[in-house]
Amino acid sequence: MAKSIIDQLASSLGQRDEQPNIALAVKIAKSGNKDHLHELFSLLGGKKPALRNDAIKVIYEIGERKPELISKHVTDFISLLKHKDNRLKWGAMSALSSICKTQPKLLVPFIVDVVEAMDEGSVITRDHGVYILSYIAALPKYHKDCMELLLEQLEKAPVNQLPMYAEKTAEVVTGPFVKRMLATLKSRTDVMEIPSKAKRIQKVIRQLGEMK
Repeated sequence: MAKSIIDQLASSLGQRDEQPNIALAVKIAKSGNKDHLHELFSLLGGKKPALRNDAIKVIYEIGERKPELISKHVTDFISLLKHKDNRLKWGAMSALSSICKTQPKLLVPFIVDVVEAMDEGSVITRDHGVYILSYIAALPKYHKDCMELLLEQLEKAPVNQLPMYAEKTAEVVTGPFVKRMLATLKSRTDVMEIPSKAKRIQKVIRQLGEMK
């Protein structure tokens, strides 16, 4: 008899590492089994934190491999951004990021929700929010609004996060935003005091300088 989804989760197996969850995600991504997906999503509303945590891990790992399998659940993930469980919040943002990479239009109606979650969330939540904004910024119709939001993130990003945010923003920056992004990065003297971070920022600055 085949094991149920719950029986294959890390917490059910008594394991503290994520390998069982990743293995399950790989299996479901390959099979596309909708019943298994439905069972995972049903666990997100359960009372056991361990099962919720395992389920969201499997779900966003599926999303990284086959985002179309979870793309119809965008509104479910948006709702989770307001959940009291921080693990579900950043797990949901991770899932949204994987969906947005290939289907950015699906996230357009929820830009405000994403930004609000970034402002209130953890580092991982903000990281994936930046990914989402950069993916949507590649759509001409929404480029301007998303660039404004990305520049705001560059202004207030923690030192450790700024290089990655700058690199993602540089992938989509155009026109007058190039000059503004240059000015913003040059104003972040706090980052320039850390050699490893400064090296990455200076590389982006050189790249932007060639675009002017």
